[in-house]
Amino acid sequence: MTIESFFKVVEIQTKLASVFPFIIGTLYSYYMYGIVKPLNIIIMFISLICFDMATTAINNYMDYKKAIKKEGYGFEHHNGIVKYNLKKSEVITTILVLIIIAVCAGIYLTYLTGWITLFIGVISFITGILYSFGPIPISRMPLGEIFSGFFMGFIILFLSVYINIYDMSHISMMIENWNIVLNLNIIEIIKIFLISMPLFFSISNIMLANNISDLEEDIANKRYTLPYYLGKKNALNLWRNLYYISYADLLILMILGWMPWTTVIGLATIIPVTKHIGYFMKKQTKKDTFIYAVKNLGLISISYIISLILGIFFKSI
Repeated sequence: MTIESFFKVVEIQTKLASVFPFIIGTLYSYYMYGIVKPLNIIIMFISLICFDMATTAINNYMDYKKAIKKEGYGFEHHNGIVKYNLKKSEVITTILVLIIIAVCAGIYLTYLTGWITLFIGVISFITGILYSFGPIPISRMPLGEIFSGFFMGFIILFLSVYINIYDMSHISMMIENWNIVLNLNIIEIIKIFLISMPLFFSISNIMLANNISDLEEDIANKRYTLPYYLGKKNALNLWRNLYYISYADLLILMILGWMPWTTVIGLATIIPVTKHIGYFMKKQTKKDTFIYAVKNLGLISISYIISLILGIFFKSI
């Protein structure tokens, strides 16, 4: 397997969807709590990126195995296994290596930070595998958008905050004599959830845009995703409205003082995002307009990152 074919199978360009929440969670930790732990950040990044690549590779492998039609709809171009004529053994080996690295890094991170990391890691690992594997993978059900948004938008951000503040009293878990004692500061959890919402929705919208664009192909391959059940018109309306809810959330965060005043930069991205919404509402194809969902995630995430960096700067002077 060449580097080019590897990047295609793991869809390296989509990894920003997990990296953005990780960066934002790390910056938020420093902005809100004034603390970051470099070693924990590095170990989590290794585990995160390897597992993300593994789940994408599994998804592509299962699409290849389950596809009824392996030509048409651009399948032979956007599925890396078909495009590069890869052997099944190569793909399976790649998946196993990535999972082993992710698990080893996750175990070490648990050693450094405690039981909550293990608990979240195990749930995320199981969900990630079931997302693409099994008799009825989550990605082939009308739940894919919720799971991808929740785990990538919220859970990654939450964990990237937790690994920096695990030794504070906000969130903790102890296991003593087979009893689990969980301590959660509800206000802090609500803050992190609200901060994750624009990422939650933007990531969900990438999958929703993908499923809207692939609706005919998915039906042909007996893959019944959310747009199939909602209908194309309702799916498009949901796709559009999730962005506007995200901006309302950003405004609320700024008013409550849970994000810096520099969040106005994020609010300003509503202008280009609205243009992108218009383009996709008119035409929904992987080739021409799906990219706008990815661009919207980039705009919202990068503005979030800049807002936090500036917030940290102004807070320090």
